[in-house]
Amino acid sequence: MADWTSKLPAAAQLYLEGKRLDEVECIISDLPGIARGKAVPASKFARQDYFHLPDSIFYQTITGDWGEAAGEEGFIEKDMILKPDMSTATAAPWTGDWTLQVIHDAFDRAEEPVPFSPRNVLKRVCQLYHDKEWKPVVAPEMEFFLVARNIDPAHDIEPMMGRSGRPAAARQAYSMTAVDEFGPVIDDIYDFAEAQGFEIDGITQEGGAGQLEINLRHGDPVRLADEVFFFKRLIREAALRHDCFATFMAKPIADEPGSAMHIHHSVLHLDGGANLFSDGDGGETEAFQHFIAGLQRHLPSAMAVVAPYVNSYRRYVKDQAAPINLQWGRDNRTTGIRVPLSTPEARRVENRLTGMDCNPYLGIAASLACGYLGLTEARMPGAEFKGDAYDSEADIPRELGSALDMFEGAAALHGVLGEEFARVYSIVKRAEYDEFLQVISPWEREHLLLNV
Repeated sequence: MADWTSKLPAAAQLYLEGKRLDEVECIISDLPGIARGKAVPASKFARQDYFHLPDSIFYQTITGDWGEAAGEEGFIEKDMILKPDMSTATAAPWTGDWTLQVIHDAFDRAEEPVPFSPRNVLKRVCQLYHDKEWKPVVAPEMEFFLVARNIDPAHDIEPMMGRSGRPAAARQAYSMTAVDEFGPVIDDIYDFAEAQGFEIDGITQEGGAGQLEINLRHGDPVRLADEVFFFKRLIREAALRHDCFATFMAKPIADEPGSAMHIHHSVLHLDGGANLFSDGDGGETEAFQHFIAGLQRHLPSAMAVVAPYVNSYRRYVKDQAAPINLQWGRDNRTTGIRVPLSTPEARRVENRLTGMDCNPYLGIAASLACGYLGLTEARMPGAEFKGDAYDSEADIPRELGSALDMFEGAAALHGVLGEEFARVYSIVKRAEYDEFLQVISPWEREHLLLNV
């Protein structure tokens, strides 16, 4: 065991220093972003090169039901070969013993990547960039709510009780006092992140009651998606230690802002690392404009991926801190596509539409796919928007059914994300949407029962 543990990432080695490793969690992300896998004794993990899980984990909806996406062979639940990526090995510091987590990649029996495994989808998109001698770089921002424990789905979600003994207050964006209310939870988030080797760029209070934002350092898309995947679990575990829940729902509380995963993108030349979006004089390049045009043209078809649930569309409400269209502007937070203030070397484009409820691999993959199509199609964007973009017309799907219609007709997007992924994703999300349509809401009972 000493041989393989000596090759672990530095943070994992530091975590285990002087300790006896008990267990390894072998995990992989399913379509919703839930960690699936097996926990094995450390001694067994040291002897195994791979393990098996059935491919049906990718046909499962968020409720645990199934989409009929198995293909010609039928629903036989054939085994995939899951191989560890040891560069992802990291601590699980909330466990009672000394445990590591390791993300695995999925292969079929012919040793080919399983095309609907989310991490493989993102790797495919990154490879398309590399084939053009480009290197994509992203920086995600994670918004989430800390809420009171909610064990009855019939009850409204409420803000958590703060350190002061009062419920978390809304409309306190960037307040340090508000952040202090969650101090014990944030302390554990920092401690867990340090044990896992993750660098947090900052934590701020957002506009919602109990809503926080964590910014991550920019870097490789797959590595950053891994971190968001890990962070969601980390933050949930930190919250549970303090008698509250962390939720990444797009819109958990009525009349409060929703939670986004804003994605900052830049593209570098593989040879030399210069920013593709800036020329030698520091000005904006045509490639910069093309990337924006790709987001404007293709994000509507990608909404079913970046806003994957019925709840996701409750976030896109005028004047509720989420964009309602695909306008672009410089340093303008009302637009769906924002160009932040930066130096020419750091010039980037921010996609503000992606929800925090999306699978991070798929959300980043879809956003990069739209930019890639823009770069290869070489179209120009619409004129820069000046002023409040909430005053312009909405031009994104308003509900999941419409978003799925657009996704299913998006041949160009399928070509980047993978045809087989698009087929499976569409079937699973349609099954999930049909499940939702069988549920009668309180609004319907209140207003329709006796009035229609």
